[in-house]
Amino acid sequence: MYKYEGLLIHQEFDEQGVIEIVDTEGVRALHFGTSPRQSSMQLHAPNELHSLYVRSMMAWLLFKEKPEHVLMVGVGGGLLTKYLLYHFPDCQIKAIEFRQAIIKIARRFFGLPRDPRLKVKIGDGALHIKQQSLQSPEQHDLIMIDAFDDEGMAESIQGVSLFAACKELLTDDGLLVINLWGTNKDLFKQIAWEMGTTFDWKLLFLPVRGRGNVIGIAFASGHSVFSMQALRKRARQLDEQYHIEFLNFIKDLKRNNGSVLNRVIKA
Repeated sequence: MYKYEGLLIHQEFDEQGVIEIVDTEGVRALHFGTSPRQSSMQLHAPNELHSLYVRSMMAWLLFKEKPEHVLMVGVGGGLLTKYLLYHFPDCQIKAIEFRQAIIKIARRFFGLPRDPRLKVKIGDGALHIKQQSLQSPEQHDLIMIDAFDDEGMAESIQGVSLFAACKELLTDDGLLVINLWGTNKDLFKQIAWEMGTTFDWKLLFLPVRGRGNVIGIAFASGHSVFSMQALRKRARQLDEQYHIEFLNFIKDLKRNNGSVLNRVIKA
């Protein structure tokens, strides 16, 4: 059966709706009953990042050499989780996914490994963050949030209380990276304000070229201001090492952050 201009190789339903896997010209994609791809993977290069928005979520590497304790909210096809496990052998990852069926899909169709460095919890990621921040907080040097459903961003992934809880769970030099939907201008402005007031406007937004996604990066209080010259040099090195468009990220960060830029990056 063909669907979304590709071959439908798997379909199932859970309490949240339909989950579909479609192969199109060497690319495997996860769909939630609509044509937008939730995750995508090149079958001939399963350990690389195919989607530009997922590659853009790796822009944090400009500001941190390697993660050690990562909290991920939203697993999807597990490609970002798998990428971190593959490239950073010393990192420990806790992943929170709302739909249990998605974890099975990620393992069966996208190669998410069973790895002792990865702990998966089924539940509400926003609730987990808030509860952990009120208990003995686990300290993470990287929090990555990518929580979308068939209609867009999950409603729970917003609000000052959520971002304050994220800040509480970050180490002094930690980073929050979140995938936002920029086409809803009012919602985006609201979330940008919530993040800015929480993180003292030490944040950057990276629009994904040709997509509606905008990647937000918020910096914990222990970060000093970064040098643009040093970041460009690092971007060239990262381009060669990971084959990801870090030099483009630098250009787009500079172009799209106005007066906020100098709270994070100096000329």
